[in-house]
Amino acid sequence: MDGWWSALAELVLPAECFGCGTAGALACGGCREVLEETEVRRVRPEPAPPGLPGVSAAVAYEGVVRKLLLAHKERGALGLAGPLGGALAAAVRHGAGAGGDTGVGVGPVVLVPVPSTARAVRARGHDPVLRLARVAAGRLRAGGRAAHVVPALALRREVRDQAGLGARERRANLAGAVRVRAGAVRLLREAPPRTTVVLVDDVMTTGATIAEAARALHAADVEGVQRGDRSLRPPGAGERITRAVRAAVVAVSPRAFEINRKRAGI
Repeated sequence: MDGWWSALAELVLPAECFGCGTAGALACGGCREVLEETEVRRVRPEPAPPGLPGVSAAVAYEGVVRKLLLAHKERGALGLAGPLGGALAAAVRHGAGAGGDTGVGVGPVVLVPVPSTARAVRARGHDPVLRLARVAAGRLRAGGRAAHVVPALALRREVRDQAGLGARERRANLAGAVRVRAGAVRLLREAPPRTTVVLVDDVMTTGATIAEAARALHAADVEGVQRGDRSLRPPGAGERITRAVRAAVVAVSPRAFEINRKRAGI
C-alpha cells in the first residue's frame, strides 16, 4: 500500500496496535513502553564487517519491536514513525555521547540515513529510514541537542534484496555500492567543530550496510571523489568527517543485543 494511502487509512479506519493487536492505537501503551524503556547499548555483530564504526542500538529486533518496524517499513504505517523515531533518538544520543578521546559527543549531531534502493522506495511509497531520522532529529532538538538530517548517501547501482543473505553475501552485494552525493562532503566538512556524524538505520543484522556507508564517507573525505571537490584534499583529509562517525539503529538482532549486554555486565 502506498504511504499516502496508508496515512489516509489511518485517519478513517479503526486503529489496531501493530505490535499486539489491541484496539485503539497503532502502537498501544504497552508496546510503546517497550520502545521507550530501552537499555540502549553499544552493539557489534559477530563476525563484524571491516570498517564498522561504533554502533548503538535501542532494542532487540524481536517480538512487538519486529512487528512495529515491519509495519512502518513494509505496510506504510506512518503513524509509527513517532515511537520508532523516539527509540532511534535514544540510540543516537547514546552513540554521540560516547566520545572517548576523539572529542565527539559534546557538540551538534548530523544524522546520515543509510540509503534505500529506488525500487524499494517506490514499492513502499516512502523512505522509512529517512522518515525515522527526521523524527529522531526533532526529538534531539526538543531535548536541547543541535541535530540535523543530511541525506548524504545514495546507491550507485541496484543491489539485491538483503533478506535471506548471509554476512559474506551481504558484504559482496554491497561492496562499492554506496556513494556520497555531490556537495555532501563539503557540507559535512563545514559542520561546526565537534560535530558527530551518525549513520542511522532502522535495523542492523550483519552490519554490512553500515560498514559500506562508512566506507563511502571515508573514501569521499580522503579522495574528494565528487567532481569539483579537489579542495577537500588538504593534510588531514579523511579525519575531519570520519574521525567523528558513529552509527545508531532502532534495533539489532537479539543475539547481538544479548552478547553485548553480557559484555557490558548488565
